[in-house]
Amino acid sequence: MILVADSGSTKSDWILIDKDNQQQNTYTMGFNPFFHSTDLVEEKLNENELFQEKKGEVSEVYFYGAGCSSTARNKIIEDGLRRVFTNASRILVDHDLTGAALATTEGEEGISCIIGTGSNSCYYDGTKTLEEVPALGYILGDEGSGSYFGKILLSEWLYHRMPEELATKFKQEYNLTKEGIFGAVHHKPNPNVYLASFTPFVSSNYSHPYLKDMMYQGLAKFINIHVWCYPNFRDVPVHFVGSIAYYFKDVLEELARNHRFTVGKIEKRPIDPLAVYHYNKSKKLNESESVHL
Repeated sequence: MILVADSGSTKSDWILIDKDNQQQNTYTMGFNPFFHSTDLVEEKLNENELFQEKKGEVSEVYFYGAGCSSTARNKIIEDGLRRVFTNASRILVDHDLTGAALATTEGEEGISCIIGTGSNSCYYDGTKTLEEVPALGYILGDEGSGSYFGKILLSEWLYHRMPEELATKFKQEYNLTKEGIFGAVHHKPNPNVYLASFTPFVSSNYSHPYLKDMMYQGLAKFINIHVWCYPNFRDVPVHFVGSIAYYFKDVLEELARNHRFTVGKIEKRPIDPLAVYHYNKSKKLNESESVHL
């Protein structure tokens, strides 16, 4: 069995695939080696019922995750996976940007962008990925992401700059207090996930011009930093994955018209095309090995 994962900071989507391409979906919390330990990865995987039932049958694991951008950090996740899937002969941990590229480009040249809880982009040349600008995380960067917009919403509310009708609704919907916000941001784990948790407010009130302008300006900033940095951004398709990209695709399409680039695929869940990619790759490999026996 093949196990494929796409992990953001909020949650991890998993698909388990058997030899007949029968798939089973599950999810766990998001695992990011900047914030989480090997022990936590093992603990949370062992709490999953599907993994407990099938872990002995898993032969290959492919994990694409936020923060998995160096050998040392990847090992944190890999060691947790190895403790659970002890019969797996192959365990690969790679960056979520690699996963985004494999999920959207179909092996062709293009730019792949992630806009979910966090944000980032890469150029894919058909073989490997290249980052032109670094991902700075939710404190310094993550332009256009859920955490980015959550920061804006909270600061605008605290500064009394949000339109009154929205401010009242925002406070009531989330039972907001200054003390509660400061506690969650400064003292509780995963503040980036906390910040991103406010983006559904934008979706449910998106008819308001204030929120429309906020989304346009925030996603325009993402384009300016993470798409314009590639000299050929007008010559290749620009793909997107992630919940913000998916639910606000109309804004991205407007920006594409204004900045004269071509939007390629927009995937809410890159896990689905990633599962197809790895099943087909494994099938071809097995067929090749059978021919040479």
